Order: sequence, then structure tokens, then C-alpha cells
Amino acid sequence: MIGLVLPRSVSSFFTDPFFPQLTQGIAVGCNANDLSLSLFLVTNKEDEDKIMPRITRSGMLDGILVQSGRADDPLMDRLINSRIPCVVLGRPFNHDGFNYVDVDNVKAAYTATKHLIDLGYTRIATITGSHGSTVTLDRIEGYVNALTNAGYAINPSLIAKGEFSETSGYEAMKSLLPHKPDAVFIASDLMASGAIRALQDSGLHVPEDIALVGFDDIPLAALTKIRLTTVRQPIPQIGTKGVELLIDLIENNSQPPRNFILDTELIVRDSCGAKLRKKI
Repeated sequence: MIGLVLPRSVSSFFTDPFFPQLTQGIAVGCNANDLSLSLFLVTNKEDEDKIMPRITRSGMLDGILVQSGRADDPLMDRLINSRIPCVVLGRPFNHDGFNYVDVDNVKAAYTATKHLIDLGYTRIATITGSHGSTVTLDRIEGYVNALTNAGYAINPSLIAKGEFSETSGYEAMKSLLPHKPDAVFIASDLMASGAIRALQDSGLHVPEDIALVGFDDIPLAALTKIRLTTVRQPIPQIGTKGVELLIDLIENNSQPPRNFILDTELIVRDSCGAKLRKKI
């Protein structure tokens, strides 16, 4: 049996489409290797203190998959010190000593932001993910690098904090509107759906008034009335590859730690305004 540790609440596990896709990929890997899976949801230190004895109990688990959380998350150090085989889904902030699977979030965010630059937008904002998470830091870095390389100044008023939720996307978009962005790179599709709702409630249109690019390519992105331009990351494959790496670690105690970076792809649909810009 292997364990899956997610720094998420029960509600976010079921409402954020990222997690069903990730779990689906993990389940595929487990089924292919006749493994059982035990799920642990951790939202605070109290939860962490409760699960650590169960995780470290001799003979209970053969290995652990854990999603990377905050950059200062002490859970990572506790897991690596437990000596249980462990693979991280997402780059840990201090990744020395960890086996992990991820995408290149800096490069992907750079590509998304540069796409908006190439379309001629000049006031490009971003809605970030949860404060302090490595994925948030990496996607901000990609956004900043793209603007800087294009000769644009970084305007702090065009950077709004989200929490990888639909509601936070709505609120962040509302906070950006007084600063007149003409395009927004949003760090998740779920937040992008909230941003679209905020724009509609404000009487604005996507992409005519403000263009959007999301991240993840969840199924909803292609099915909404305004089809979302987004960065596709192979979410199920991250889970499956994590299981494969963990099995190798359990069976062979492979050293040194390894990491696998999977490819992303920019999926151009309607929300970025590419079709409108071509007509101009």
C-alpha cells in the first residue's frame, strides 16, 4: 500500500478539478501494479501531527506520494527524515534529496505571458496562486521574465493574489479592474472561471475588453461559452509517473534522487483574442 498526502481540505479536494485528474492518474499507476492507495488530507499542523504516526508506523505503508505545498512547509522535512520512500508531485522548494515529478512552471508561465505580449497587449496582469507555494513562485517568475524580456516594467498593481479557487479568481479580477489591464495570465483555469464571472458581472467582455489565459486545461476550459486559452499540463500523467518513480524507489532504493519534468502545451482558443487580433 502507498499513501497520498495532499495539503488540501476535503471541500477543495472535491471542488477543484485538478485533484480528480491527479488521483485518476495515480489510480491508473496503482491498478497497473496491484497497489492499494490510502489518502491523507492535511490543512494544518494539527492534521500533520495526526497523520505522521500513521505514515511512519512500521509496515503500514510502502511509500508516500505527496503534493508539494508551501515553500516553508515543514511536512517535507518530516517526510524525508522519516526514511519512508517518498516522491513529491510538484517541485519542492528545497528539492535537494527529493524525488519529484512536475512540469516546468516557469517556462509554461513565460510562454503564456509571451503569447499575450505577441498579440499586442501592453497592460498584462496576473492572478497568482496560493501565497508561498512553489508553483505560485514559479509561475510569477515566468510572468515577470516574459514582461522584462519584452521591455515592460513590472507594475505591482497588476499582480493580484488568488488561492486556486473560483471565488478567489472572482475577487482578484474585481481588484484588478480599477488598474485597467487589457489582458490577464491566470495561474489556474478554476480561477479563470471566477475571473470570467467577475468580468461579466462588471459588464465587460472576454476577449474584447480583457483577454485571458489560464493554466491546467481542465475539461471545463473547452466547454464554456468563452472557450479558454490555457496552458495544458498532463495532470493524470504526473500522478502515474509519480507512482512509477515511487515503485522504483521502493524496489531499488534508487540513488541519487531523480526528477521528471513533463511537457506542457499552450492551447489557443477564444479567450486570448487571437482570432480578433488577426482581423485587425
